[in-house]
Amino acid sequence: MVLVQTGFEVEAVTPRRHPLEKTGVVRRTRRYRGLIAPSSIKNAIDEARPDLIVPCDDTATQHLHRLYENEKGRGQGNNALCELIERSLGCPESFPVLYQRTSFMQLAKLDRIRIPDTRVVKNLANVSECIVDFGLPIVLKVDGTTGGEGVCVAENAHDAERAFRILDRPPLLTRAAKRAFVDQDTTLVWPAVLRRKSVVNAQAFISGHEATSVAACWKGEVLAALHFEVLKKRSSAGPATVLCLLENGEMAVAVSKVVRRLNLSGIHGFDFMLENGTGAAYLIEINPRTTQVAHLTLGPRRDIPAALFAVLSGNSVQPAPRLTEKNTFALFPHEWLRDCQSEFLRSAYHDVPWEVPALVSACLRAPRAQLGWRAYQRFLPLHLHTSSPRVIAVQGKPATAVSRSAAADAD
Repeated sequence: MVLVQTGFEVEAVTPRRHPLEKTGVVRRTRRYRGLIAPSSIKNAIDEARPDLIVPCDDTATQHLHRLYENEKGRGQGNNALCELIERSLGCPESFPVLYQRTSFMQLAKLDRIRIPDTRVVKNLANVSECIVDFGLPIVLKVDGTTGGEGVCVAENAHDAERAFRILDRPPLLTRAAKRAFVDQDTTLVWPAVLRRKSVVNAQAFISGHEATSVAACWKGEVLAALHFEVLKKRSSAGPATVLCLLENGEMAVAVSKVVRRLNLSGIHGFDFMLENGTGAAYLIEINPRTTQVAHLTLGPRRDIPAALFAVLSGNSVQPAPRLTEKNTFALFPHEWLRDCQSEFLRSAYHDVPWEVPALVSACLRAPRAQLGWRAYQRFLPLHLHTSSPRVIAVQGKPATAVSRSAAADAD
């Protein structure tokens, strides 16, 4: 909705009955088909002919990486598609490292970014070594997982060993089947069939509180960014529900260095831990897609959609008026679902799309539905080409697209 207000035309690739269909601004919706996800996304891109693709979840990003590899592997592949994916996500050489936690941390360390010690662990002996080197508690994380899945904080050696056994084993076939047929997510199918083990990483525990950043990037440069301290979450490993706008030079510098090092384009999120006592910002993760706060337009250099629109259209940046003078944000519907009596629903800026009642209703129903949260977030936004630039937003689940508008073309 904010992309449209900025000047984009938006189309979407979604599963059936997705809340995106209730926004009233999506120009065209194409069906996301999880069992043939790459081809359904490619067909949508071929029809939409976007200027930019914006993945809205990690599954969408992984599909785009796979599309790029497939096209390049053909030799005489679709150069236009490959160029579009590069323009939308950044340098393809950076794609693998985005889902390899230890490799990503090692690259960040080269730029002297503050990070927790992180190491791949292949067996219980490695886990014991990391406990000796890192101390307790210790964090175990699986490569390629999102939304808090595949993450465990172990308070003692027994819990760490038990967590490693669980995280290391291949996905259950029943779980993979449920994901494929209910959630339309086939990412676990081949690991389950081939009994492929996960890559587990051990990470030193940072005692502190979480923070998060989201940035609009273009060819290795940050165009606009937002930084927040996380005040409330749905669960210990779940999504943030309340955030406070933050000025943190160390976070801003870290984001800029990573964007430059990996030559990123598009929208990317970054997670940090702010250490208790010192306030030092430790970079702990990158999210290679847009995050749930990217729609908050908070003035110059803090307006993600305006920054992308300017670089695609060739016009100067025209940020929207600041959304609110408040610095605390309650995210809908997450905070309401966490605690319908939360004080933040009254004191913070609550981003409820009241102007679209059908969307409000859909957002409140969807997370409680049998499809589950994973299916709810499965959208692939596609943003198409416009003089208003076109963008295709892709969610490994559903997606939306933005295209250049006729009005923009007339200009």
